[in-house]
Amino acid sequence: MKLKLKIRSILYSISVLAVLGSVSTGCGSGTSNSDSSSDSTNTSGSSDKTLLGAGSTFVYPLFSKQFSEYNTLTGLKINYQSIGSGGGILQLTNKTVDFGDSDAPLTEEQAQNMGMPVLHIPMCSGAVVMSYNLPEVKDTLKLTPDVIANIFLGKITKWNDSKITSINPGVKIPATPILVAHRSDGSGTSNIFTDYLSKVNAEWSSKVGKGTSVNWPTGLGGKGNAGVAGLIKQTPGGIGYVELAYASQNKLSYAKVQNKLGNYIVPNIASTSAASNVKLPADSKIFLGNTDAPNGYPISGFTWALIYKEQAYNKRSAEKAQDLLKLLSWEIHEGQKYCEGLHYAPLSPAAVTIAENILKSATYNGKAIL
Repeated sequence: MKLKLKIRSILYSISVLAVLGSVSTGCGSGTSNSDSSSDSTNTSGSSDKTLLGAGSTFVYPLFSKQFSEYNTLTGLKINYQSIGSGGGILQLTNKTVDFGDSDAPLTEEQAQNMGMPVLHIPMCSGAVVMSYNLPEVKDTLKLTPDVIANIFLGKITKWNDSKITSINPGVKIPATPILVAHRSDGSGTSNIFTDYLSKVNAEWSSKVGKGTSVNWPTGLGGKGNAGVAGLIKQTPGGIGYVELAYASQNKLSYAKVQNKLGNYIVPNIASTSAASNVKLPADSKIFLGNTDAPNGYPISGFTWALIYKEQAYNKRSAEKAQDLLKLLSWEIHEGQKYCEGLHYAPLSPAAVTIAENILKSATYNGKAIL
């Protein structure tokens, strides 16, 4: 009964924080969600000096900084709702925002629901880290793919399980019960994580699979990266997957993860860059999980800004289309300098070229915008 009351208290605290965050507006602070629109908002009704965006919480710390800097440079205001990739895709489908952002490419069904071709513009890549709350453990834990999968399958339930202690010799690990924290909303971060698990564990692949939303075998759900980070931070024995920036901001411990070549890799800029140093297809849609790179961190992924290829819709002005394309172009060029300070891997020169070509294919009434 005490455990249930404690969990309810944690979930209540996190829900209150989420509500407080959702009503904050503006880009200047770089610390809170920009949320001044709703699902019923029509982009044609917004000011031509304001752009509306929604989606990934994975990329929110970077977007917050970039949009604040861009506002200072140009006076353009960008209101971004950090509501999860699934929410951003839905709002773009409903044409209530100027752009979405997702850490997973659109599925065939999602693309069909859009009704118009959608462009995927890579913004950066980031690491999804295995964060945990074990105050007694001062060493950085090592985790293997099978251990991670079995924790999230609910098969490893205590931290001193032999499968964990055997790969962490000399580390005194308590018998604390494991509490799994996962996303409760449609999430590109979940897609990166479950795609990785599906590649490295046959049981996970057959029983759970991959996607922005899955039927989790165990654990508690938190909304957004912030919600999962909050659950971990407030729960001794907690473990979950969050973007590296959120783990760093919340001062959470995170594990070294064994990659395909057997190396235990610390998630950081260098190891994420190594994982993302791959040849991108012309449409930029690729998964980075379980990289072949010897020094690459194995749970990494790109995040993409999503826009309609034809921008003349819903009575949108040519000026708004120009502003959107100029913003995205700035983000893949000058805006990349803000990536490393916020724990994201900047786009490689080859990836920037791919992103440029994709942006150049955007049109207004059939004519190229850039």
